[in-house]
Amino acid sequence: MPAAKFTTVDEYINAFSGIQKKRLEEMRKIVKQAAPKNATEVISYNMPAIKTSAVLVYYAGYAKHIGFYPTGSPIKVFADRLLDYKTSKGAVQFPLEQHLPRVLIKEMVGFRAKATKEKATLTKTGDGKK
Repeated sequence: MPAAKFTTVDEYINAFSGIQKKRLEEMRKIVKQAAPKNATEVISYNMPAIKTSAVLVYYAGYAKHIGFYPTGSPIKVFADRLLDYKTSKGAVQFPLEQHLPRVLIKEMVGFRAKATKEKATLTKTGDGKK
């Protein structure tokens, strides 16, 4: 990953080249298509992210994979469909030499968007914890 401090997603993606840049552009497109219309792109923890009332997912480029960070809950919910990938508590590694699993990524973003919206609604109504 480049060592620079990024301020925009374009800046981040343009710091890469070749297959890394291509996969990051694909990931960006997939995430943006799956996110709610009110979602915005941001740089958080020096990585591209998409957010509504909270960050839905992050992603990042590495030498051999694209890191996808949907937080812990989707990793558990979609565990049976992530068996072909290296995962951790809140991350998935998609190898650069493989096409990104578009449908799976979109479903995980959608899951996060729904959970984030529900949490925000509960917080506003006073039923949720802050």
